[in-house]
Amino acid sequence: MVVNKTVELVNAWARYEAKYPGGDVADFCRYYLAHQDVKEVKGTLVGGVVPNITDSLLLKIMGRISKLNMQYASKALSGTGLGQIEEFGILVHIKQNVNPRKTDVIYASLLELSSGSDMLKRLQKRGFVREYVDEDDRRSKRLALTAKGETAVDQCHQRIVQNARMLLHDLDDADKKLCIQILKGVEVKFSRLWPEHKGKPFPEVYTSIVNSAT
Repeated sequence: MVVNKTVELVNAWARYEAKYPGGDVADFCRYYLAHQDVKEVKGTLVGGVVPNITDSLLLKIMGRISKLNMQYASKALSGTGLGQIEEFGILVHIKQNVNPRKTDVIYASLLELSSGSDMLKRLQKRGFVREYVDEDDRRSKRLALTAKGETAVDQCHQRIVQNARMLLHDLDDADKKLCIQILKGVEVKFSRLWPEHKGKPFPEVYTSIVNSAT
């Protein structure tokens, strides 16, 4: 049976809207076109050990890209006084949020309290950040950038942007926006849940997530 092209398109839109209720027509068009033409990729995928579960393969690809991003970013930051992209992220967070609490900066950066505190100490020692007592809650510490920290953010910003453009150079802009559209919900959801999940055993976390989705 030949399906009318209009009906086929409407059905595709209905499936998309059910899956991504927040998407608009432009998002749908990117999604639809991306699923029509799968480009052949040459080379060894994920180091040669390919998981046979779709979820695991996707996360492994994302994880390896994230590690490559960190390695290339470290190279891009050479000579700036910053050694890794997490340090740059911390400085940007402090600048954008204006004197945030120390713990908020650490948790927003998805760092453990101990490792985040150590990283902040190193940034303070190198003169990028200063720490002071919160006048409203003397048990808390707040952070601010020094003049050196402000300069470092401005200097490093262009290099980090160049690094991102280099890594994703072969992707069309529409494909990048499609990836953002599809994956942003996962990032928002688990960034919100991670502080709550940190102290719980994995089986309990797994059950709460899987059961809530059914």
